[in-house]
Amino acid sequence: MTDDLDFCAREPIRIPGSIQPHGCILVVDPDDGRVLQASANAASFLGIPSEDWPAAVAALLAEDDMAEGHRPWTVAGQAFQVAVHRTAQGAIVEFEEAGGGPALSLDALHPRLRRFIDRIDPMVEIAEIAAATAVEVRALTGFNRVLVYRFDDDLHGTVVAEDGDGVLPSYLDLRFPASDIPAQARQLYLTNRLRIIPDAGYQPVPIEPAASPLDGAPLDLGACGLRSVSPVHLEYMRNMGTGASMSLSLVVDGRLWGLVSCHHADPRRIAPPIRAACDFLGRIVSHQIGARERSRMATRRIALKRIESGLLVELARAPSLPGGLFANAADWMRLTGAAGAAVLFEGEVVAAGQAPPADTIRRLAAWIRQEGRGPVFVTDQSGHDLVEMEPHAGTAAGIVAVSISGIHDDAMFWFRPEVVRTVQWAGDRRKAEPGSDGRIHPRHSFDQWRELLRGRALPWSEAEIESARDVRNAIVDFVLRRAEERAALTEELQRTNKELESFSYSVSHDLRAPFRHIVGYAELLRQKEAGLDEKSRHYIGSIVDSALSAGRLVDDLLRFSHLGRASLSMTRVDMTKLAAEVRRAVEHDEPGRAIEWRIGRLPPAWGDAGLLRQALLNLVGNAAKYSRARDPAVIEIDGRELGNEVEYSVRDNGVGFDMAYVGKLFGVFQRLHRAEEFEGTGIGLALAKRIVDRHGGRIDAEGTLDRGATFRFALPARGKEDGVGGP
Repeated sequence: MTDDLDFCAREPIRIPGSIQPHGCILVVDPDDGRVLQASANAASFLGIPSEDWPAAVAALLAEDDMAEGHRPWTVAGQAFQVAVHRTAQGAIVEFEEAGGGPALSLDALHPRLRRFIDRIDPMVEIAEIAAATAVEVRALTGFNRVLVYRFDDDLHGTVVAEDGDGVLPSYLDLRFPASDIPAQARQLYLTNRLRIIPDAGYQPVPIEPAASPLDGAPLDLGACGLRSVSPVHLEYMRNMGTGASMSLSLVVDGRLWGLVSCHHADPRRIAPPIRAACDFLGRIVSHQIGARERSRMATRRIALKRIESGLLVELARAPSLPGGLFANAADWMRLTGAAGAAVLFEGEVVAAGQAPPADTIRRLAAWIRQEGRGPVFVTDQSGHDLVEMEPHAGTAAGIVAVSISGIHDDAMFWFRPEVVRTVQWAGDRRKAEPGSDGRIHPRHSFDQWRELLRGRALPWSEAEIESARDVRNAIVDFVLRRAEERAALTEELQRTNKELESFSYSVSHDLRAPFRHIVGYAELLRQKEAGLDEKSRHYIGSIVDSALSAGRLVDDLLRFSHLGRASLSMTRVDMTKLAAEVRRAVEHDEPGRAIEWRIGRLPPAWGDAGLLRQALLNLVGNAAKYSRARDPAVIEIDGRELGNEVEYSVRDNGVGFDMAYVGKLFGVFQRLHRAEEFEGTGIGLALAKRIVDRHGGRIDAEGTLDRGATFRFALPARGKEDGVGGP
C-alpha cells in the first residue's frame, strides 16, 4: 500500500499530456492570438483547418466574462460549449459539443434548484441533507448510482448517503481508504470542483506539441474538465464495474469535506448545462453543511464555556489547584467530554474518573515536554504516538494534554477510553498488487471487507480542544497570580520574621542583666539576714530558682534568635567525634546516672559543626532527661546514608509521648509533660528543628507512652548543599 501511495504521489496527474476525446482544446497566446498547442483531434472536432483557429477564437478571448464556466459558442456554423482558462502558459480553450446526454433548459433548472434549496433548508441533520442531495443529483443526471461520502480525520471516506436504480451494487455505509484519492488528487478536487469521465474505456488524445512554447514545460491541465485522468483511476473504475463517472466536491471552510460521486454501468455523457447545475448544487450543499457544522460547534462552545466559567469560579475559591479540580471532578471532565482527568502540579498527581496510573501520567508529561508537543497535545490513538501508552488504551486511548508551566512538566490531562469497532470497507484495502508494468494496480474486489479497529477513542471536537486551550490559559493566569501572592506573602513573612527576631534578640539581651541582679540581690539578702524564718528563706529560694529559670529561658531565646540571624560555616563534620563530645557533656550534667550508651557508626555530615553539636546535644539531653526514671537509661545514637541524604537518630527508653501530639513537639514553648515533672524551657526541640531546617534537612519523631521515643534528622549529603543557609 505504501508503494501504491508513493506511485500515486509521483504520478503527473496535472500534466498528463493528453485529454479525453469528448472535446478538444486550443492553447492560445493572448497577446498575439497565436495557437501555441492543440489536442490532436482539434481539426476534426472543430471541423476547420488549423490556419482558421486563431480567427475562430479571437472574438472569444476578447470577452472578459469567459474566465470560468461554459457558455455556448458557434464555430463555422457548429454549436459548442466553450470554457476558457487563462494560465501562464496561455489561454486554454476547451470545446465540447453543445448536445449530448440528458439536458434541461435553464427555465426548467432554475425552479428545480430553488425547490431543492427549499427542501433542505429546514433540515437539521447533515445525513438528511446528504440523502436529499444524492436523490436530486441522480434525478438531474440519470446516473445508475449516486453516492455522498465524507472524509474523516484520517482522510478515509465513508458513504453516508446513496441513491440508485439497482444496476450497480449498494455501497451505503462502506468505507473507502484514503489511498483511493492521493494528496495531489485531493488538491485538484479543491481547485476544480467538478470532474467527469464519460467513458472509462476512452483513448487519450495527445497535446501537440507536448511542451509549451512559452516555458518549455508540459501543459498544466489542472483547471481543465477535459484533462485526461490517471490510468490507475481508469483501472479502478473498470474494477468497480463503472463505465462513466462524475464527481462534485463538497468544500467546507476551505477543506475537502466529501464528494458526491456518480457512477454509471455504461458510458454516459452529461451536457455542460446539467453539469453547471450540479456544480451549483454542490456549492449550495457545501454551504448548508458548513452552516450546520458551525451552528453545532457554536452551540457546543457555548455549553462548554458555561462549564468552564463555573469551574474557574470554584478554582478561584479553592486553596490549591489539584484540590479544586478534584472537588469539581464532574465539571472538570465535562469540559472536554472526557471519561477521566488528571493534573500533575508541583510533583503531585491528582486524578478523577478513568485515568492511567500516576507514574504513567508523569512519564507522559515528561515525554510531551521533551518532544515539544505542548502547549496543547491532542490524540485519539495515544498508542500510535507513544508505544508506552498502548497498554492503557482502556482508559487513555484519547488524550488532550495542556501544559501549565513553562519550566516544569506540570500539565492537565483529559482521557477517553478506546472504542472497539468493526469497520466495513469497500474491498480489502490491503490488496494492491504490482503489475508487469512495474506499478501498483488497484484492488479488483469491492465486496465488503470487515476490519476490527482497536486502540482508538472517539475523536476530540474542535470545540472541546478549544475548551481545553481556554481553561489552560485561565489556569496559567491563576497559577501565576497565586505564585505572585505567595511571593508577596513570603516576602512579608520574611520581613516580619526579621522584625520578630530583632525584637526577640533585643528583649532577651536586655532581660539578662535584670535576672542576674534578682539572683544576686536575693543571695545577698539570704546571707545578710541569717535570722530569717524558714518560710522567708523558702520565699528567697523560690525567687532565686525562678530568676535562674527565667535566665535560662532568656539564654535559650537568645540562641534561638541568634540562629535566625547568623550565617552558616559549612564544612565536613565528624559526627562520631561530635557524639562523643555530646556524651561527655551529658554525663557531666548528670553525674552518677546509670546510662547505657549505644553509639553506632555515624557517617560524616556536611554542615555547621557548632550548630550541629547544639542540635545533637538538645536531642541527647532530652533523651537523658526523659529517661531519668529508668535504671539503666538506654540512649542509642545511630546514623546511615540514604542516597542524597545522611540520617541520624537518637533513641531512648524513657517516658515517650502520645503520637497524637507529635505535631506540637517542635514548636516554641510546646511541652508534652508538666514542668513539675521535667524541667526545661520548651525551646530545645524548636531550636534543633531550626538548625536542621537551616541546613536544608528534615526532622521528625515517633514515640509510645512509657516505651521511649526516637528522634531522627536528615541532612543533604555533600554536593547537595546548594541553597542551604536560608532563614
